[in-house]
Amino acid sequence: MKASQSMLLGGLLCLLPVWAVAQPPVPAAPVVLAQASAPGVQSANIFEVKPDASAQPGYADQTNGERAKVQPGNNAPMWRQVGSGVTGYSSLPASQAPEAGNLIQPFVQYPGSSLTNAGEAWRQVRNHWILPYGGSLLLIALLALAIFYKTKGQLGGHLPDTGRKIERFTPFERAAHWTNAGAFVALALSGIVMAFGKFFILPVIGGTLFGWLAYALKNVHNFVGPLFAVSLVIVIITFMKDNIANRADWVWLKRAGGMLGDHEVPSHRFNAGEKGMYWWGVVFPGVLVVASGLVLNQLVPGLGDLRGEMQVAHMVHAVAGIIMMSILVGHIYMGTVGVKGAYGAMKTGYVDEGWAKEHHELWYDDVKAGKIPAQRSQPNEAGQPASAARTASV
Repeated sequence: MKASQSMLLGGLLCLLPVWAVAQPPVPAAPVVLAQASAPGVQSANIFEVKPDASAQPGYADQTNGERAKVQPGNNAPMWRQVGSGVTGYSSLPASQAPEAGNLIQPFVQYPGSSLTNAGEAWRQVRNHWILPYGGSLLLIALLALAIFYKTKGQLGGHLPDTGRKIERFTPFERAAHWTNAGAFVALALSGIVMAFGKFFILPVIGGTLFGWLAYALKNVHNFVGPLFAVSLVIVIITFMKDNIANRADWVWLKRAGGMLGDHEVPSHRFNAGEKGMYWWGVVFPGVLVVASGLVLNQLVPGLGDLRGEMQVAHMVHAVAGIIMMSILVGHIYMGTVGVKGAYGAMKTGYVDEGWAKEHHELWYDDVKAGKIPAQRSQPNEAGQPASAARTASV
């Protein structure tokens, strides 16, 4: 009996694992974790965590003082006001520091910018509009002149020189022109480097040298600016009389100045193209450049003390300066390599009668008729024009 019982018990033990696998699992009873009695950080659902004070009515409208009572150290109301452009208290006098209590400017929307604080709006206009489109305009103007020179070459030279000279520019006119031209070139080059130099100079010479170069040119820009302003006023007044539009200018414009033909359209002392350059390349943008530059240098009482005023002045200054450079680069071209004898006219003051008849026939006719004196400045001791012996041809 004992042997048979032992065999039966052993068989049951062998079948036990198979039976255990075949039975469905019995769900375990939930384990309840008792809260730790010891102090410390307790685990919690992060989505349910919030300050108790945030549930109070008017929480979002609290001042910084009210917020400090319920949540010490929470300065969100103060920084929300700072970000919206609110001006806080400052012990500095407003006459010396009018924006001392204002960290971030109020929201504005300049042309070409999104609605944001004024500093960011100015940055968007400068970086997204003025620099890329202004630089493109300058490059297009240079490319157009290169194509024009390649296709047309140097204009003029169809009539031979006669040896007889007509005074085109007096010494005073030439002094005013060259003073203003020299100041303009210095301002244009320094302005281009300061605005666009980081794109084509900085990668070549490095940050240290470019920093010194930009600093030096900034001072050149600031000190030459007043010279340009004074000489610009003199140039505008000096040449205004001969740049008033007349009937001959409409004929010149309709025929594109004779660019499409072999002969120039007759004009007075200045043709319609030169008059357009005078008004749209010198007078209007020049006045804007000077006025905005005076504000940027804080030379206008009551203007330039606020960041908003400086930002607007900078945008006007940059746009007017780029327009002025884009137009005057054509004037420089025509006055040097574009038209034969044009540079000599401003260099010596005199042109040959053949040059005058070819390029400004109506002015030449008035000189020959005695309506305009051929010698407007004082002659030298020998009774001859000071530059009569010089040739105006280039």
